[in-house]
Amino acid sequence: MGKLKQELFTFGKAQLSALAATLADFLTTIVLAEAAGLWYVAATFIGALTGGVLNFLTNYRWVFKPQRQQKGQMAMRYALVWCGSIGLNTLLTYLLTELSHRYFVLAKVVAAILVGVLWNYLLQRHWVFRNR
Repeated sequence: MGKLKQELFTFGKAQLSALAATLADFLTTIVLAEAAGLWYVAATFIGALTGGVLNFLTNYRWVFKPQRQQKGQMAMRYALVWCGSIGLNTLLTYLLTELSHRYFVLAKVVAAILVGVLWNYLLQRHWVFRNR
């Protein structure tokens, strides 16, 4: 498989992994905020944690399949990216919700897309799960 095709294949798998993680994130967030009455910022944070765990496991085992890496170092790099992702998702969801006065789910969708492509994928592909 050519390098471009392989990269597109990896990107596609990463997007499927992100979609599954996002569904877990959103479901958790919506249930906590709407059904349980938890403050939407806290619900967003907990949803991001849920999605992050699912995303790490899927990316490690199926998407990137890193080789010859120390798992502890990889876990630390993932944790740093994940913390940034949680912070960015929470902050962007808050800002977009407060500034637009729209329902927070729309703000969460926009924040998730921006953070997912511009932060998560790029850092996971080229730093967390890179094969040396």
